Amino acid sequence: MLVLLPPSETKSDGGTEVPLELEALAMPQLTAVRDRLIDEVVKLAADPAAARAVLGLGKGADSEIARNASLRTSATRPALERYTGVLYDALDARSFTKVQRAKAYARLGIGSALFGAVRADDHIPAYRLSGGAKLPGLPTLSAIWRDVLPDALVAEAADELVIDLRSGTYQQLGRIPGAITANVLTEHPDGSRTVVSHFNKHHKGLLARALVLTRADPTDIRAVARIATKSGLRTEIASPTELLIITG
Repeated sequence: MLVLLPPSETKSDGGTEVPLELEALAMPQLTAVRDRLIDEVVKLAADPAAARAVLGLGKGADSEIARNASLRTSATRPALERYTGVLYDALDARSFTKVQRAKAYARLGIGSALFGAVRADDHIPAYRLSGGAKLPGLPTLSAIWRDVLPDALVAEAADELVIDLRSGTYQQLGRIPGAITANVLTEHPDGSRTVVSHFNKHHKGLLARALVLTRADPTDIRAVARIATKSGLRTEIASPTELLIITG
């Protein structure tokens, strides 16, 4: 089972003193594109005004630009610890035992505008680049990644079930045929349902946690739904590849 998480805009600081080693990351077939994008992001950081415009940053976010400027030299840490925010709070990797952390490393991948996708134990630096950004002089990130990322993800999954919890922006970087997706809906007293925005990441984090901690090895959406339901999530199967999480 491969569970693909979205990245987050917010990232933790620090890490080990070991700088980024692209060749050590999972999916080495992505190395050339990663290397090219890092060069462009570092170059962009030399012009703070342009970087703020491209990255959608305010004037008080120069620390984010500084992170990008030192991508090749700054400290790294496992991606599972690097990304923060609502989804990762719900995943709560800090509470994992040693055995559970090993399962998380084996089961979790994380989408990335800069790296395409990484495994949870890949050591990466802090950076700022969203999937919707467009670097000067380059095609869109979806155009850059879509020729290489889908095949890399399929090869990484190695015929295992894929549960793709990435947002639409990151799915567009590289889609995986047959992957199970999850959508979060709120059910209102009148029975109507609307798409959840604020708590979407929270419930996907809870689902990811359940999929890490389970002893089962699901092979279809029915098994995924059982795991989710057992963890306390209310679920419905909308199609062979779409799971609904119902709140309210």
